[in-house]
Amino acid sequence: MAASTDFAQILIDGMTTESTPAIAPSALQSRALRDTLGQFTTGVTVVTTRDAAGQPAGMTVNSFNSVSLEPALVLWSIDKQSLGYDSFTQQEHFAVHVLKADQQHISNLFAGRGADKFGQVHWHAGPDGVPQLEDCAAFFHCRRVQCIDGGDHTILLGEVLEFTANGGEPLVFHRGRYRALAGD
Repeated sequence: MAASTDFAQILIDGMTTESTPAIAPSALQSRALRDTLGQFTTGVTVVTTRDAAGQPAGMTVNSFNSVSLEPALVLWSIDKQSLGYDSFTQQEHFAVHVLKADQQHISNLFAGRGADKFGQVHWHAGPDGVPQLEDCAAFFHCRRVQCIDGGDHTILLGEVLEFTANGGEPLVFHRGRYRALAGD
């Protein structure tokens, strides 16, 4: 299936005549959908929390979005197979850090597995002990209010308890690469 495949056609191809899901989309359909979704430019964030043992946990996320101003709600999603899944879905608080354009190294660090991520960045214990990265474009301290099933991901809905805007050019991601914003 070509990358220009219409999303509606993918849905139609995946349905039986009884309107129930048929088999999972083929790898080609999944790649085409991923490539098409990649046309949407996103900001890059790192979300942090503490695990059950109180150790800092964090991961790079580009699914962050605002939901509501009243009450102040944001959301992001996590793959159910992610190493940090239990930490983020079971802890009450998390923080979202909007990265600046010069923080690509932080994005790459928190996107990887294994390394002592927090040993390689400047951070401190923020509100409720949640790790707070320093010098990001923006920071949101949140209380998890709901986990919503979203297929192979879980959507975390959080109430914004505190926030700070430091400004700066944002780190953005488009078509599988980091990008710079065009000038004014």
